[in-house]
Formats: sequence, structure tokens, C-alpha cells
Amino acid sequence: MTALARLLFPVPALRRSPEMLLAWWESRRPMYNVVVGTTGLITLGTVTLISWLPPHVDLHVPIQVVLVYGLCANLCYSLGFMLEALFERLWGGEVAPVGPTLFRHGLVFSVGLTLFPIGIAWLSWLFNAARAFL
Repeated sequence: MTALARLLFPVPALRRSPEMLLAWWESRRPMYNVVVGTTGLITLGTVTLISWLPPHVDLHVPIQVVLVYGLCANLCYSLGFMLEALFERLWGGEVAPVGPTLFRHGLVFSVGLTLFPIGIAWLSWLFNAARAFL
């Protein structure tokens, strides 16, 4: 199995106690942070490059915004464990382990949301370029 397949299709926690579910989620948090953090660096670099194109658009992102975004991403990551623990408490063995699905969808959503400012930066640059040339 490739590293990407292991990341996107992890094996669910075999024991379903809240402690084991939490351990399962926390064992994946570092990789989540690496993926989302790397995506954030790519976004910041791309937005900076776009801002250098003439006509120059000020697209500076304050470091406080980056830190708050990282904190919010990790808080949302914690919701995955909470949802899985809630489902396990409500339905027990009647529900299949949802952790891998929640993890996968949350990771893809986080990466997409982190890349979203690139589209905003391009639109801003296009509008400023159109205004400058018209």
C-alpha cells in the first residue's frame, strides 16, 4: 500500500473505547498538520508570487491570520474524534467505524480550504489588471 493510500484510507481503531478512538485520531494529527501546513506554505508562496506580478496587488497575509487558521484547523480536526465517539456512544456496534471517512473528508476539505486563497488572489490580480489596462 502506498503512503498516500495509507494516509487517505487508514485502518480504523479496532477497539472502540473513547480512549482508543482518541489515540487513533491523535496518532494521525502530526501527518494532518504536515499536510495542511505544507499546503499553507504553498498557498502563501503562490499568493506572494501573484502579488509581485504587475500591476502589483498588496496581498500581504499577517502572521496572526496564519496562526489563527492553524489553531482553527486543529480545533476542527478534534471534532472528528468527538463525532466518532458520539456515534459510537449512540449506536455502538451498529455503526461501522466512521473515523477513516471523517479523517479523509476532513483532510481533503482542509487542503481545499487552505488552497482557496490562491483563487481569491488570482481574481484580485485579474480585476486589478483589467482596471489598469482599461
